[in-house]
Amino acid sequence: MFSPLDHHFMARALELAELGRYTTQPNPRVGCVIANSERLVGEGWHRKKGEAHAEPLALAAAGEQARGATAYVTLEPHCFHGRTPPCTDALIKAGVRRVVCAMADPHPRVAGAGIEQLQAAGIQVDVGLLEQSAIALNRGFVKRHREGLPFVTVKLASSVDGRTALANGASQWITGPEARADVQRLRAASCAIVTGIGTVSSDDPSLTVRDPGIDTLGRQPVRVVLDTSLRLSPHAKLLQQPGQTIVVHAQDHDRSALTGAGAELWRAPTRDGLIDIEAMLRELARRECNEVLIEAGPTLAGSVLAGAWADELLLYLAPMWLGDAARPLAQFPPLTQLDDAYRFRWVETRRVGSDLRLRLAPDKSKS
Repeated sequence: MFSPLDHHFMARALELAELGRYTTQPNPRVGCVIANSERLVGEGWHRKKGEAHAEPLALAAAGEQARGATAYVTLEPHCFHGRTPPCTDALIKAGVRRVVCAMADPHPRVAGAGIEQLQAAGIQVDVGLLEQSAIALNRGFVKRHREGLPFVTVKLASSVDGRTALANGASQWITGPEARADVQRLRAASCAIVTGIGTVSSDDPSLTVRDPGIDTLGRQPVRVVLDTSLRLSPHAKLLQQPGQTIVVHAQDHDRSALTGAGAELWRAPTRDGLIDIEAMLRELARRECNEVLIEAGPTLAGSVLAGAWADELLLYLAPMWLGDAARPLAQFPPLTQLDDAYRFRWVETRRVGSDLRLRLAPDKSKS
């Protein structure tokens, strides 16, 4: 169905889509290539919400050469008037002969309707070329529209023996500068960073993207603090940073100091006396958060992992040993038999400076 040339041009479209990794949220990352007579005549990628989509940019670059050409796009063209006009209209007006989509759009207002509009206009549409690569590129966008939940990554850093800090709380820095720079890129690709009040109280983090080499077009991920009884200080460092801070709580207390410091407060439902993690994640999805990063201490990290809310675990492992008196990586309910262990599968192992980055996914075959 797909030729080697089709693969070549779609691979280029995916490269273009990747350029929007840090900037397109909450929109999907999309790239488009226009090819005529086996020649690339135009290309484009979506940069930012509210700006032109990939298809009209590629069509504008191709000009009259778009007539009778093939458009390679990493996501089904959108077909409704939103912040921008429908991309299907632009493709039809340009007179393209064929459209190749890597994947259908899970957005309920598209979901095959874009393909139908193109076909009704006499355009040949082929779907599924390099589909898994396209899904991986927009894993959060896809999950949000299919399940009403964001893609959740738990990020942890520890010594070889699974310890995150000394008994006195000292933890800076377990990992090296290369691993910390890698985390900056992870933050930049996220819509929200979630942490707990214990981490904020002990570390006073900023939870921002601070690497000047990462261009987010000024966008900062939303900072979310789970704080059941509203203990967050209005002088916390994260409240002094650009962008939005949401404090998720479960008990009524005086809100004036925190709202005066610029925080948004959201009272969440509880489960077993704690903030309901599923409700929190669904609320973030409702707020158009595609990818959520959990940067938290052992209690919250353990709750997310034990509750099977994590899609991915990123563990930065430093070549040091801290001993059994040091603080643990994550806290889980006690187990009485090995069959009840929380199991993961290896996805990737990579050296990052002097540390190892282990990427794992929950082993759902054991659930």
